[in-house]
Amino acid sequence: MSPTIRVLVVDDQEMVREGFAALLAAQPDVEVVGTAGDGRAALAEVARLRAAHRCPDVVLMDVRMPVLDGIAATRELVRTGGDGPQVLILTTFDLDDHVFDALRAGASGFLLKHAPARDLLHAVRVVAAGDALLAPEITRRLIAHFAAAGPPSPARVAGLAELTPREREVLVLVARGLSNAEIAAALVLAEQTVKTHVSRVLGKLGLRDRAQAVVAAYESGLVRPGDDGSPRDPML
Repeated sequence: MSPTIRVLVVDDQEMVREGFAALLAAQPDVEVVGTAGDGRAALAEVARLRAAHRCPDVVLMDVRMPVLDGIAATRELVRTGGDGPQVLILTTFDLDDHVFDALRAGASGFLLKHAPARDLLHAVRVVAAGDALLAPEITRRLIAHFAAAGPPSPARVAGLAELTPREREVLVLVARGLSNAEIAAALVLAEQTVKTHVSRVLGKLGLRDRAQAVVAAYESGLVRPGDDGSPRDPML
């Protein structure tokens, strides 16, 4: 039997909040440990649950809320580190201007509010497992953002020096959206070896998860919009 996934639902609209909570609570592998109507209340609820040793594994977080918005709340949650929850952002539109800011704040995934119920359940399980969830429309927005961005970040470029050539290859493929199994097939490696490389990349670059690895790959110039997938070396 799979471990129970503890979820906190955060949305300023009570009907939406309770609807998501009811759907999730009906799943045998999910426990809704609480709800909150804004980012500040969410932080307080996570602190309360952590003290009770029931810290949520996933926080389902709306972006636009009063008192404290979802991006600021995500940033605070990630800053606590340790056994903090993964954050799955809820957004009304696929072109929400806050998508990139939320990713940089540490969100592990995005879900459109009008997505089917099965997509919500899949997203919660994927993020709880420690993987990132970036829908195609979100990925397209990220690519558009970096296409309009300036030169690579010097700090990100310097960070690449810590990676081995194989780790750079893996980072490129992560940025292209490949799963561990797909990366293993592309590089003719065992999937467990790929998982080890991904963990080392995250550790060396100080990243929380694959979502942040995608951002780092583009910010460093290792991957640029329109690339054919071949890694480039921005330090040359």
